[in-house]
Amino acid sequence: MSSLQLNFKSLKAGPFRCGSGPRRFPTKPGSVRCAAASPTRSYAITLLPGDGIGPEVISVAKNVLLLAGAIEGIEFNFHEMPVGGAALDLTGVPLPGETLSAAQQSDAVLLGAIGGYKWDNNEKHLKPETGLLQLREGLKVFANLRPATVLPQLVDASTLKKEVAEGVDLMVVRELTGGIYFGKPRGFSTNQNGEEIGLNTEVYSISEIDRIARVAFETARKRRGKLCSVDKANVLEASMLWRKRVMAIALEYPDVELTHMYVDNAAMQLVRNPKQFDTIVTNNIFGDILSDEASMITGSIGMLPSASLGEKAWTGPGLFEPIHGSAPDIAGQDKANPLATVLSAAMLLKYGLGEADAAERIEAAVLHTLDRGFRTGDIYSDGNKLVGCKEMGEEVLKAVDLNVAATV
Repeated sequence: MSSLQLNFKSLKAGPFRCGSGPRRFPTKPGSVRCAAASPTRSYAITLLPGDGIGPEVISVAKNVLLLAGAIEGIEFNFHEMPVGGAALDLTGVPLPGETLSAAQQSDAVLLGAIGGYKWDNNEKHLKPETGLLQLREGLKVFANLRPATVLPQLVDASTLKKEVAEGVDLMVVRELTGGIYFGKPRGFSTNQNGEEIGLNTEVYSISEIDRIARVAFETARKRRGKLCSVDKANVLEASMLWRKRVMAIALEYPDVELTHMYVDNAAMQLVRNPKQFDTIVTNNIFGDILSDEASMITGSIGMLPSASLGEKAWTGPGLFEPIHGSAPDIAGQDKANPLATVLSAAMLLKYGLGEADAAERIEAAVLHTLDRGFRTGDIYSDGNKLVGCKEMGEEVLKAVDLNVAATV
């Protein structure tokens, strides 16, 4: 059995102990501190608002973290840094060294969104998205967990029939730092006919496949015990090795039911019968596409969080972010849905810091806010109250203080 340890801090059980522990990091200039009556734990969090609606949704999530932390006896020291297009405008690069250093030295990183029309024509190394790839590489995160759950309050927001969407609860485990997005050789060249060509390489090593497979099996074991590995092993050699290694790792997890599916069939099955899936594991590019497809089953990409984690604690903090983009068309108009970022903050607490009670408080608050009928435009339907980003955040804050029980 492998001794692989994810960057999941041990979850604390039972009541929190009183008393002050040593501060892991000194308070930074300009940081925001949680004024809890008796804080017993202190964490440094790097905030990366980024571009478009990123600053708006990060502001909401920060306030929610502060309040939940104050109630649960947690102190946060926030350090806000530029990344993506914002960093390009300030420093000329999408990921300044100071930003990466701050992220690496923190306990967890919360990202808003990256990208926008303004930088679409930049050269590749000067695109905002390059900063995100560099950040993931710099933090040594390789496992991306993307849940897709259809909440009872939002089942009618799904584009699928109610009987198809109702009850969907799946997790996509995506390999994040290998495959065609990082493989070499890559670039532009000329073929034997003198034509310009673009070249990318889909490549995976045994160690890369084995570690993401173990993450997926561990995740499935904590859920309903079913894992579907998605590949294209009928065509691609990289997928043939992928399937071979996933089957080998499966011997370590006899309690988890393993199935395999080609990616084209998986894309079809996700809209035909999504309830058949529990946990899906797949490579970088397939995971990128399938997780976005799965998100739309829920009714809005604005509801879904994600966590990117490393192999061991020493590799650095986890990176937590909503899966939606920067939505530059609505940026600054108070129309953004902040709930995916708020739920990403809950994942930060649960998976990054091991603060399960605070995470569950936030998750319950989101459900209670939806129960009371508050909706941003992307999830609005008749009979509910249409609110903006700020008001949705205010309603979540009210619910955080109630400590309502989760209904899901």
